[in-house]
Amino acid sequence: MNYLDRNEFNFEPSPKVVEAVKSFDPQDLCFYTRIYDQGKKSVISVRVSELFGVPEEQVLLTYGGEDMLKNAIHYFLMCGDRKNILIPEYSWWYYNRVASECGGTFEMYPLHEVGDTFAYDVDEVIALTNAKHPRMLLLASPNNPTGNALSATEIGRIMENIPADTMVLVDEAYANFITTDTDYIAPLVNRYANLIISRTLSKFYGLPGLRVGFGFIGKGHDQFISYVNKYLGYNRFSEAVALAALDSDAHYRRVADEMDWGRQLYKRELGPLPGFKVYKSVANFILIKYPLAIKEPLQKALADLDYKIKFMGDKGLEDCLRITLGRKEQTQAVCDTIKRVFNAQA
Repeated sequence: MNYLDRNEFNFEPSPKVVEAVKSFDPQDLCFYTRIYDQGKKSVISVRVSELFGVPEEQVLLTYGGEDMLKNAIHYFLMCGDRKNILIPEYSWWYYNRVASECGGTFEMYPLHEVGDTFAYDVDEVIALTNAKHPRMLLLASPNNPTGNALSATEIGRIMENIPADTMVLVDEAYANFITTDTDYIAPLVNRYANLIISRTLSKFYGLPGLRVGFGFIGKGHDQFISYVNKYLGYNRFSEAVALAALDSDAHYRRVADEMDWGRQLYKRELGPLPGFKVYKSVANFILIKYPLAIKEPLQKALADLDYKIKFMGDKGLEDCLRITLGRKEQTQAVCDTIKRVFNAQA
């Protein structure tokens, strides 16, 4: 089965990751890591601190990006009287559920379709946040499933103009596919105490099965950091593989370039067809509007080929497909199938 429905990784791990797996000594699992004796969380947090220029004590480590969301949303919505969070209108359904799990409430703010993309209206986000005064504001950049992102300048403008007691969680799970720039993170985290930036090894580094997430938080949240951290350290196998992945940017950059080939193919082949619209994406997936009349025959045709893509059911996106950017032959097969089914129905 070719899984192109959950934004997983259809390429090969880096040679360094493969070697880290093969050379791992199982005897290491018989002992806790000793890094906490040095006042550090993990060899991962030390390496991330070096890569991003953020003090190690402000680095967060979690069981994937999902765990980062749960820890942050549960903690901050359960502390104090305000239990509300603002989330993007077209976004991962899981945000809603996490808030509900801890008795919190959520309200959606709009994303706007502008040309071939979706976009945040930064002034609108600022105005709504000031009017609602939520405990948390969630920004997804890039956003799933729309594929649009915020610039560092836009994030900074939001932070500068909202209440300082509203915690802002920026979910950057899909960052790095288009740009290598991370220089904005340390200045933002150093300037705004109410900011959390969340990342993961699941998307760009293609290791969702490893379950390693990391992030950064502004100063003054020792209790939350203690809440998130693991006193006895982290999975030593995951640490070894994570370090290898973080040292493999060149490999994963080549993969990202191949994904861009897929973006261009969909735009070129499907964009001109009646009823189709290929949205700009800076993530490892692409959102495509299509004629709903071909939904059932397309589902059957893809199933016959052992391919799975995401037929959106979200309100306002019912006529859209979200397709993970896979290997070239996978992308070509999906694109050809969509065209074949469309032409047969025309």
